[in-house]
Amino acid sequence: MEPRAALSLDEIDLSAPEFWVRPWEEREAAFQTLRREKPMSFYSEPDTRGLVPQGPGYWAVTKHADILRASREPALFCSSKGATSIPDMPVPFLEFFGGFINMDDPKHIRQRKLVSVGFTKNRLARLDHEVETAAREAIDAVIEKGACDFVRDLSAPFPIRIICEMMGIPRSQHPFVFDQTNVILGPGDPEYVPEGSDVAAAIIAAGTGLRQLMFDLAEHRMKNPTDDLTSLILHAEVDGDKLTQEDLASFFILLVAAGNETTRNAISHGMKALCDYPEQREIWKNNFDGVTKTAVEEIVRWASPVIFMRRTTTGPCELGGQELAEGEKLVLFYNSANRDEEVFEEPFRFDLRRTPNEHVGFGGPGPHFCLGANLARREIAIFFRHVFERMPDLEITGPPERLASNFIHGIKSMPCRFSPGPTSPQ
Repeated sequence: MEPRAALSLDEIDLSAPEFWVRPWEEREAAFQTLRREKPMSFYSEPDTRGLVPQGPGYWAVTKHADILRASREPALFCSSKGATSIPDMPVPFLEFFGGFINMDDPKHIRQRKLVSVGFTKNRLARLDHEVETAAREAIDAVIEKGACDFVRDLSAPFPIRIICEMMGIPRSQHPFVFDQTNVILGPGDPEYVPEGSDVAAAIIAAGTGLRQLMFDLAEHRMKNPTDDLTSLILHAEVDGDKLTQEDLASFFILLVAAGNETTRNAISHGMKALCDYPEQREIWKNNFDGVTKTAVEEIVRWASPVIFMRRTTTGPCELGGQELAEGEKLVLFYNSANRDEEVFEEPFRFDLRRTPNEHVGFGGPGPHFCLGANLARREIAIFFRHVFERMPDLEITGPPERLASNFIHGIKSMPCRFSPGPTSPQ
């Protein structure tokens, strides 16, 4: 699929909601124009529908090299002013909804170290059984039907179950967790926050519900610890430091939002690409183990599930040939970096054996590189192995319904069909 130019440089407005509902080909062509003609472009800030006052504007960073530099120099390009939001939000709001993504050192490294106990190599290896079970059960729920919605029935239930099981959330609460994360990450989509609704109230209500769920679980785990991640984190200690229950709740919101949305959208975009490029699908199916490592990286590059992260300058500097003052906002467009012609040969070609593949689908290098990247890689690989084994002829039968968002490159719905088969032996 190639970009299709529909906008001149002067017509491109990355803050306009209308831009983010344009066809994928037109959006990609707009970023191609920016990389070529004005890789550091300044825009007014998007309308927040009354959430906060409109800010002074931001620089859109679209080149791979500039995004790498901003990611590697956190002292100059900080995150604590807000990494997950273009508008300036109150610090408590940022830290509650984004956790340590919206922090700088030493606060950032303190929290990251404490929660890292759940993401060690040995811990992730022990999760393989849970990932296998989640993939098997998602397919079992639809395999006899011969058709389903790929997102709602397969790619969405799969990662949310893994994360909730990791944390020790009862299955009865999984749908609640899923619904609240949709509100938090999709406030610009009328399906999740209807037009005319109070956006701030909807987001805060969703976050408060998840917070209370984690508070209740933490209280129980303090008295009755198990082997789940909640228990591990509650009892983790680094240099005499421990997480508070507020810290834990914030981490949970970050984990279910980042871990659920990004993995399900990588899988959804990956499945669509495998159907659009059947020769690539055959390459992987015919040598699954040999191709998996590069295939997973290409799926993440192709999907670019998180569209941007923001940084703020802490002093006068230069980036991409642009002189910047202290306090200027930089929005790092990962989706654009992942199509940079100076880095990727034929960037609009889906190539499961692409190497090298220095994508920024898990964020740029540096202290904020995705903590859950290796878990996401395992989930993607195991999910597609199950699909190839049990649904080898699965095909997408209609256009994807895309999330209206400038932050998450999401697919809400995508019909598919396959030859019916039996459920797994229990």
